[in-house]
Order: sequence, then C-alpha cells, then structure tokens
Amino acid sequence: MIGGKVLLVQIERARAADAGEILTVQRAAYVSEAQLYGDPYIPPLVESLEQVRKIIESAVMLKALDAGRVVGAVRGQVSGTTCLVGRLVVAPDHQGRGIGTALLAALHEAVPEARAFDLFTGHLSEANLRLYRRLGYRETRRERMDDHLTLIHLRRQQDPATP
Repeated sequence: MIGGKVLLVQIERARAADAGEILTVQRAAYVSEAQLYGDPYIPPLVESLEQVRKIIESAVMLKALDAGRVVGAVRGQVSGTTCLVGRLVVAPDHQGRGIGTALLAALHEAVPEARAFDLFTGHLSEANLRLYRRLGYRETRRERMDDHLTLIHLRRQQDPATP
C-alpha cells in the first residue's frame, strides 16, 4: 500500500482491473470542468477505457477507496527527474474531504526519485489552483489554448532533504 488512511479512505496503487471504475469517476469529476469551459469534449471526458488501462500499466496511478468503491485517482508519469501529474479526480459526492490532497501527497511519496512535479489546469479552475498552491505548486507559465481557455502550468520542487 502507498500512502495510508485519510478520512476512512484508503490510497493504493491502481490495477488494470480498476480502469472502468477510475474512468467513471474521472468522467463524473470532469463534467463540471467541461461546463466551466463550455467544451464537452475535453480529453478526460473522451479518454477510452483502453487508454486508462495503458496508463495504469505504464505510469504510477493511485486510487482512493471508500468502503471498496473507487472515489478518486491521480496519475504520475516520470520523465527524467520530473513527475508529470495528471487527472487528479475525486468523485463529486466525495469532493471537499481532503481526498485530492491525500492523493497528491501519496503520489509525491510514491515517486521518490522525482525532484519536481509538474501539472496544469485551466485558468478558471479556482479550486484546483488553490489546492495546488496550498501543496507547494508554483506557477511556471501560462499557455493560451483558445479564446476560452488558458492553461496554467505549475511545478512543485521537492526538497532535496525529502525522500
């Protein structure tokens, strides 16, 4: 097991068999983002089951379980000494309970070789930005995608003394 218990939620490494549940949570979690940006075809909503399985097999994907139900997930892809963080998701009925924070903290622990963690979110995603900044992520750049979306890229430097 990676991480530990948080508010009765267990965090552990995802398996290929979890792909369907993770995809369901991902789609539920990203509906609000799609509405916020007026785009029902954002990548997390159109990702396939097979794509999620491949990520589970090739990257670090953690899941949060509540009484056996997948209620959150996050993925990390190591590139050199950087971990690219993606798709931090929490089921809508479990949001605001610290699960996203616990998943990111567990990912930081699960990839001890990473000296930095990079991620991005949309400029209107204020709750995401607050979470990331609270966890030590700092804005590195902005990337204008179109009239309605600017991506904000953030990085969290690992303390060299931290394992």
